Amino acid sequence: MGEADPTTVVVGLVASPGPAAELAATLAMGGGLADQMRDRLPGAKWTVRVVTDRLVDGPGPLHQLVSGTRRRLLDSGWQLGICLTDLPLQTSRRPVVAHASRAHGVAILSLPALGAVGIERRAGEAIVRLVGVLVGEGDAPVEIKPAQGSGGRRRDALLRRLRELGTVIGDERGAGLVAGVVTGNLRLLLGMLRANRPWRLAVGLSRALVAALAAGVFALVTNDIWLLADNLGWVRQLLVAAISVAAVVLALLLGAHLWERSPPPSEDPEVARNTREQVVLLNIVTVTTLVIGVLALYGALFLISLLGVQLLVPPDLQGDALNHRVDFSDQAELAWLASALATLGGALGAGLESDETVREAAYAYQPDRSLTD
Repeated sequence: MGEADPTTVVVGLVASPGPAAELAATLAMGGGLADQMRDRLPGAKWTVRVVTDRLVDGPGPLHQLVSGTRRRLLDSGWQLGICLTDLPLQTSRRPVVAHASRAHGVAILSLPALGAVGIERRAGEAIVRLVGVLVGEGDAPVEIKPAQGSGGRRRDALLRRLRELGTVIGDERGAGLVAGVVTGNLRLLLGMLRANRPWRLAVGLSRALVAALAAGVFALVTNDIWLLADNLGWVRQLLVAAISVAAVVLALLLGAHLWERSPPPSEDPEVARNTREQVVLLNIVTVTTLVIGVLALYGALFLISLLGVQLLVPPDLQGDALNHRVDFSDQAELAWLASALATLGGALGAGLESDETVREAAYAYQPDRSLTD
């Protein structure tokens, strides 16, 4: 039985006016760049589109370039977007050549960082590699060939991701569209979540983490909190925990404007359907990333609070306040409530974070070290 016809994946190149735009046009001319993508990733039919747009005026934060490229991707109905910029890209330590965000389906390539010699060849290789990163090629061999065993399974997984990327979900409305996106793009969703590294979310939000720890310490040494923890019961404790997690998620989601809205409807029905699917896909990934990240924060705070109870709250003193003997379950209840209050404190701290900090923590923009080193 022959293989199904490959789906079409459209890659848009958003190039700054001038040399970057000329380079993008040269690379895409005659289908040369699409042929390179097909040779490296043969599971799809590749199409390359080029548009000229500076996206930002002068040097700006990385997230502005990502957001601008994402807007062009949605407006044009592409599956992936690569920004070719004449601006330098900077991390906290050193300049890099490229950044990729699998959640957005977008990568940024700094042409000045490629040097002055062999720029066309190096840019073409970098673009093809970035496309591979965006579709999850890091989970598969570099050269994708029919193989047996684990290599064959990795190849099949990548081919499934390519089919999901190039498949447009039907024009269902509301929950129907969401269900279609989840079931039709499950592996793609999981890959995007893993690329976001949600368990590291709190590490990137220093103000939220400090506020959470301060609130937790205050809760541990307050008699009224001891009494509340002893009388609430586990059902109410779980409800308080859920409310605290939801508060942090909403503070991050709304405060940093992470919820993506669909652009104005396109006259092309296929573009409109693809745009709606991509918006739903990113919003699902964003909310799931935040929930997992905040739950990881809550778990870490619970362990810290449990240790804090052992060190800071003598059982006899707690027992005198509660009028009964204290055992481990009482200490766990206190640590749990302190963690919930600490997480709420994290919500207040999250409001002090800049939009750029929250976006970089939530989406884990990844510098491409193979191009940088």
